[in-house]
Amino acid sequence: MCDDLGLERLLGEEAFFARLLGRSPSGGGREPLYGADLPVVLLTGGPGMGKGRLLRAVRDRFAAKVPVIYLDCGSPVYADRAEPEPGARSAATEVLAEAARRLSTWQGTGGSFTFPRLFAGLAMIATGVAEGTPEAVAAEVDRYEELPQRQRLRGLAAGDFWRGALRGATRNLLTTLSGQALDPYSASVSTALLDALFASLPPRGRTELARIYGAYPGAAGQPEHGLRDLAADFGAGGEERELAESFLFRALREDLEAAYAGAVGWLRRVGRPGILLDRAETPLGEQLLRAVLTDRRSGQRDRVVIVGTARRADGGAFLYGGLPPREVPAPAEFRPADGAPPAWSRRTDQAPDRAPLADGVLLLRMPFLTGDQIRAETERRQRRAEPEGGTNRRRVDAAVARLSGGRPHTVIRLAAAAATFRMPADANDRAILDAPLRLPGDNAPERPVADVLLEELILGQLPVRLPAEHHEHWLDLLTHLSVAHDKECADVLLRHHQSGRVHRLTAHHVSQLLTDTGWPGCDRHFIGDFGLRQLLVHRLYGLLPDGGAWYADHHLLRDHYTGRVADDGPPGGGAFRSVMAHRMNHHLVSGGVDDVVRHLAATLPGRPREWCAELLEIAQAPYPGGADTRVERAQGLVAADGPALRRTVGRLLHAVWLCEERTRPTGRETARTLAKLLDLLSIMEFDGAGQLGRTATDWSALAENDQPLLRCACTDQLGRRR
Repeated sequence: MCDDLGLERLLGEEAFFARLLGRSPSGGGREPLYGADLPVVLLTGGPGMGKGRLLRAVRDRFAAKVPVIYLDCGSPVYADRAEPEPGARSAATEVLAEAARRLSTWQGTGGSFTFPRLFAGLAMIATGVAEGTPEAVAAEVDRYEELPQRQRLRGLAAGDFWRGALRGATRNLLTTLSGQALDPYSASVSTALLDALFASLPPRGRTELARIYGAYPGAAGQPEHGLRDLAADFGAGGEERELAESFLFRALREDLEAAYAGAVGWLRRVGRPGILLDRAETPLGEQLLRAVLTDRRSGQRDRVVIVGTARRADGGAFLYGGLPPREVPAPAEFRPADGAPPAWSRRTDQAPDRAPLADGVLLLRMPFLTGDQIRAETERRQRRAEPEGGTNRRRVDAAVARLSGGRPHTVIRLAAAAATFRMPADANDRAILDAPLRLPGDNAPERPVADVLLEELILGQLPVRLPAEHHEHWLDLLTHLSVAHDKECADVLLRHHQSGRVHRLTAHHVSQLLTDTGWPGCDRHFIGDFGLRQLLVHRLYGLLPDGGAWYADHHLLRDHYTGRVADDGPPGGGAFRSVMAHRMNHHLVSGGVDDVVRHLAATLPGRPREWCAELLEIAQAPYPGGADTRVERAQGLVAADGPALRRTVGRLLHAVWLCEERTRPTGRETARTLAKLLDLLSIMEFDGAGQLGRTATDWSALAENDQPLLRCACTDQLGRRR
């Protein structure tokens, strides 16, 4: 995998991250972006947009020059480490301890870091061990013994007044409490540990602990009270525990800030330290982001660069204090294609404690790949001679571009699978999804690239808030929903496919989960991402032999809307202007082409403008699996019966269907076909025929430039990648 594909504008010597961290990848100093009040940078984009890839690239490029660490908030390792002692550890304390351990061994300019402030808090929480004996508490504290001081000292450095002061804390604890039987939360344990922590500290060290832990909520300036309350809150669980964990994150940042403060730190250290939080949309990641954003909103300042990931385009609902994001001023955002990053400052038009956390965020929109970048990647993967004229190569390139929509991970996988693939002449783009792929370093047999992408983009990135009882069938539900257009349509499918289950999802639930996962919406397609929908449609057709699941779902929807028409139900709303158009859409792709042609031929006279709009809605449908015969049918190469009007309408339907589905190139040939058929209709003897001449001009111009005839959000995705 090309690690920096599409990320060059962010990783260069003068690029965004060099300025944010204050140092370039080669080690040159850079004027830092922003001031003492730093924004939290959130990389926004759904699955496959490269958020984690970018964070790892930042770590790899910069970590030798500035202290930058990468943490995966979605990893189960932190909860696993906490499990043996749930009263003294949590996933949050484990990730903070991990961050401190990595920084305590950093060997770049200025040397490693010490974390005595964090150590003091972790040591107090250690009194919650299950066994509760002095030996058990001391053993728990010993897990953090490397944090308060450097393993290898490099002369005098900031924070050296801590040197050796905390080394004897656990030894003093054992001496003080030897032989006593104490319960896990005994005041004697806490008192003895506090005495051990403060016993050998010089005045400066005691002042520092007093400053930070005296500021703990309710401590009234008394560090001993603050440390006791910290341990009690942690033991209480729930929101109290989260308060204690958030304060420990502040202590870690205070330790980092102290290493840069003063004359020694100023002389020895360069740039800014960075903490990169991958999968920060998880509960652990969101908790860490909330902690730093809340601190900075209340006036706490540090130079630690915090970069997290966010699947949702708005950065996450927690940023808006329960208000709909549209009712809160949008956070500042940066699109790499725009060039220089924007100026950023915190809004000051309201009291800090009432300001939304979104005020402290800069959203970095993960870039889609351009057409040139997609072509370069497919060419890089090419492993055999070009077919004569390069027709197959161009066809494959176009299929990769359309099915990926510029989503970097999908481009990389499709380009690798397509390196030796020959596109059948009568196939649409989805044929490439059957191309075999073996992942790098994987000894397993090759698999269709569609299976790999579905596993990585859906099964590997389940919605954070998806209830556990729905995990096993989430992919199946999305597969069936790939043929839905609006929430009514989706609910019909969901009721059918969840029949007999106690716990069910509604279309509203699924829509919200898709939004939370970072998939875009569309007013005409329930699965609003074009590439994802094609993956799911492809899977649906292959679930049962001969497309059995495909036809069953479309028949279900056709019959539902047939009943709505018979009941003279309300207008279609949503994706369609009428119930009949919605019914015909599903009938078209479930074996009812001839019926749809007869319907269209019968309803054209007298209403050409309304008829054209209905035709476009009916034709916005996926094409079934197997050979794609739309080009031949549009050109009249397949025999058809009936009057001239019906035959011409049938050919036009297939030409429009080809333009609307977006899985085959259109270009000049299709444009000429559209113009010819509409011109033929315009001279026929029926009311309003002459109005179709203007439509012929408009539609052929769009088709010639490979543009959809009926625009929607997901087809617009194909032409607006920056």
